[in-house]
Amino acid sequence: MTRSDSFSSLKGLLAAAALALLPFAQGLADGPRVGNPAPDFNVVDTGGDNWSLADLKGKTVVLEWTNHECPYVRKHYETQNMQSLQKDALGKGFLWLSVISSAPGKQGHVVAAEADRLTEERGAFPKAVLLDESGQMGRAYKASTTPQMFIIGPDGVLLYMGGIDNKPTTNPADVATAENYVHAALDGIASGRGVAQAVTRPYGCSVKY
Repeated sequence: MTRSDSFSSLKGLLAAAALALLPFAQGLADGPRVGNPAPDFNVVDTGGDNWSLADLKGKTVVLEWTNHECPYVRKHYETQNMQSLQKDALGKGFLWLSVISSAPGKQGHVVAAEADRLTEERGAFPKAVLLDESGQMGRAYKASTTPQMFIIGPDGVLLYMGGIDNKPTTNPADVATAENYVHAALDGIASGRGVAQAVTRPYGCSVKY
């Protein structure tokens, strides 16, 4: 292979990589941004109560997009990793909201009673489970995968968005060796240090709008 051929090959690889990342980059550009006010929402929970971000001023809020049928979600619940993060947030005085944006008839859609049963069976700790059947909240946040995480500060500013960790697999064994971005973000916010990695790439099943 000549030097020119090698250069052309490298250019091709770089172009392919750029195209692969383009949808993710566009999503970041078009959607919510860390450092900006997080999108407001008005969604009903499993108890019939309405939740609005505007009503949560003064609280640090964690949003978790979830789908109980997704193997990536099951990985984090079956290993108790998600519950551990929820407990950590609760201990720090933060508010955790699980969000289900699966549309009726789509994978992961549940009625209120089923969502409550899942919370109890898994020993989960969300303050509430929001039923975003219309997908309006999910689309406002450009939520694309389950699980996907957002952390919002007491002033309504987005502090973190992305994945749980750096092991984008369904293998439960990977949880123990993964770099947990959400745990680090919760610690950074609670200590006043801030979030070192404020934007990470989420992974999982597509949100079933």
